[in-house]
Amino acid sequence: MPSEVALLESRTPRTDHLGRVDVLEKVKALQLLPNGLHVTTEGVAQYFVVHKEAVHSLVRRHREELTSNGMITLGGDELRIDDVVKMTTSSEAPNDTPESYPQGRSHLRVFTRRAVLNIAMLLRDSEVARCVRTYLLDTEELPRTVVASDPRYDGLDLRVTNLEGSMAQIGPALQELGPVVRRMSVRLESMDHRMAAMDHRMDTMDRRLEAVDHRVESMDRRLESVDRRLDTTNRVVGAMSVRLTDLSEDVADIRRRLPHPPHPGRKRRR
Repeated sequence: MPSEVALLESRTPRTDHLGRVDVLEKVKALQLLPNGLHVTTEGVAQYFVVHKEAVHSLVRRHREELTSNGMITLGGDELRIDDVVKMTTSSEAPNDTPESYPQGRSHLRVFTRRAVLNIAMLLRDSEVARCVRTYLLDTEELPRTVVASDPRYDGLDLRVTNLEGSMAQIGPALQELGPVVRRMSVRLESMDHRMAAMDHRMDTMDRRLEAVDHRVESMDRRLESVDRRLDTTNRVVGAMSVRLTDLSEDVADIRRRLPHPPHPGRKRRR
C-alpha cells in the first residue's frame, strides 16, 4: 500500500486513486457550480481552507497532470454555457477582504471532482487535504484485512472493490462529458447559423444573377432588333444602288439618242 509521502511525491500512486472521488464528499462538502460538475479556483481554496494562491502555485507546477484529470479554462461563450458569466470576486477565498458586488470575467479556470481529488493528493499544507489522503489510504487497507481474516470471502471483496472503483471512474467520466457535449451543441448551433447566413447570401446572389440574366436577354433582344434594322437598311441601300445604276444607264441612252446640235462655225461660212 502506498504511503502518504508516496502520494505527494509520485504521480503513479496518485493515478491509482483518482477513481475515489466519493472520498471528497465524505470528508467535507464540496461547493460546485450550478452545472453540478465543476468547482472554481475559489471553491477549491475554500474546500481545502487555503489561500487561492496555493492552488495557483499547484497549477503552475502540475498543469499537465491536472489538465489530464479535468482542469479546464473557460472563456467566451463557454462562460455563459456553464452559468458562470457573473462570478463573485476573489473574496470567496479565505483571508481576503470581503466584497459584495459581482465581477465579470473574460476567462475562468474550473476543476472537476477528479481534479480536486488530484489536488488533495498534492497539497501539503492543508489539514483537509491530509484527511482526504488518510481516508484514501485507510479505505484501501480495509478490504485487504477482511480478505486475510476470512478465507470464505477470498477474492470476492477484491472483486467488489475493483467494481466499485470502476464505477467511481465511470460516473465522473460521464459527468465530465456533459460540458463537452454542451460545447459541441453550441458549436453545431453556431455552424447552423453560419450555414443559414451562407444560404441567405447564396439566395441573394442567385437573385442578382437572375437579374443579370434578364438584362443580358434584354440586351440580346435589342441587338437582334439592331441586326434586323441593319439588314433592312442594307437592302434599301442595295435597291437604291441598283436604281441609281439603272438611272445612269437610262441617262446615257437618252444622250446617245439625242441629235447633235449644229456647229456654230459652219453657219457663218454660209
